[in-house]
Amino acid sequence: MEYKKITLDNGLRLVICTMPHTRSVSVIFFVGMGSCYEQDSKAGISHFIEHMCFKGTGKRPNAIEISEAIEGVGGILNGGTDREITNYWCKLASQHFELAFDVIVDLLRNSLFRSEDVSKERQVIIEEINMSLDSPQQRVGMLLDELIWPGKPLGRDIAGTKETVSSIDREQMLEFLVDYYVPNNMLVSIAGDIDPDAAAKIVERSVGDWKPGRSPDYVSSAAVQKCPKMTGEFRETEQVNMCIGLEGLSMFHPDRFIVDIINIILGEGMSSRLFAEVREKLGLAYDIHSYAEHFKDSGSFIIHAGIDLQHMHSALSAIMNQLKSVSGGVTAAELHKAKEMARGRLLLSMENIRNVAGWYGAQEILTEKIMTVDDVTQIIDGISLDDVIRVARQLFITEKLNLALVGPVKNPDSLQDSLKI
Repeated sequence: MEYKKITLDNGLRLVICTMPHTRSVSVIFFVGMGSCYEQDSKAGISHFIEHMCFKGTGKRPNAIEISEAIEGVGGILNGGTDREITNYWCKLASQHFELAFDVIVDLLRNSLFRSEDVSKERQVIIEEINMSLDSPQQRVGMLLDELIWPGKPLGRDIAGTKETVSSIDREQMLEFLVDYYVPNNMLVSIAGDIDPDAAAKIVERSVGDWKPGRSPDYVSSAAVQKCPKMTGEFRETEQVNMCIGLEGLSMFHPDRFIVDIINIILGEGMSSRLFAEVREKLGLAYDIHSYAEHFKDSGSFIIHAGIDLQHMHSALSAIMNQLKSVSGGVTAAELHKAKEMARGRLLLSMENIRNVAGWYGAQEILTEKIMTVDDVTQIIDGISLDDVIRVARQLFITEKLNLALVGPVKNPDSLQDSLKI
């Protein structure tokens, strides 16, 4: 798929991918701001602002009118805050593109941030944090992040803490908006049944007068770990939620695609090694999977499993054996299957116009470089068995391991001797 990239005089970048076989269009506004840019005392402010942008503008004074503007024509409107970007997106029938753009720009430029709305939404976010803390699956992930990146932005919950959310006020949010919600720190990605020249004119007319500002400072989370670490949180649950993880590779590292192939071999899907061994062969878990993440200056490789308490040691031992086994080598058949799966999943995702807009837009705002699907598949095709062994041996070493547990474990230190490759 071809795309067109335009930069306005005020620094706003625009990426447009025309997909004439569709009847819809997806618009995503990316803001180059997330939890990795926040001071500890203001942890969660990016997420708080994202919530507040849906509470009312001068043109659409409440959340219901904002929602009805898009839902009234069958569209979907939402937002999301991540570690390195915040996004506001809409997907709807292509004839309503101008409406979608008007609504999102209205949210970003004209939200009222009324004091009474701030007070109400503060409690909503605290309940969101409480929900995450109450979920063993989510809580164990938080604990693991704290182990991998202690005292670093990547080690914090994106939503912040109940204490920081309680202290963030309206004035701080408005100052944050003025500083960072500026066109030179934003990108608009559009995909679907849209004429790029017509779309560019609408964008220019709508935001051409938006004044640029300063760019935020990124706080590094790169970690140095010299020994395996573990932590646990006791809960009277039916099973132990176990997360094993280590720092991985950044999105700029040339070996990141090899890590993704290793992840497929180890723990993505029902034909992966971990699923076949821990669930199918040993019957120790219902859910076991792995995933890899890549950030600007760091990354992670994480394995998650839900295990019965009495099988905890056996499951951890089985997982360690698989990490060691991959470092020893994989078969040509496994590598071929992983490559086919990576290509197939990527191609399937590109059938969704929101995924296409996200694919092009996220790459551009995070890396200032766009790789096409063909670029990525060519890299995947070039990965060899030796590449997999080399990267696995660099990645899976005992000193980098971290283990987090949430469940009825009274003595998590008893697993220390098993946490080794």
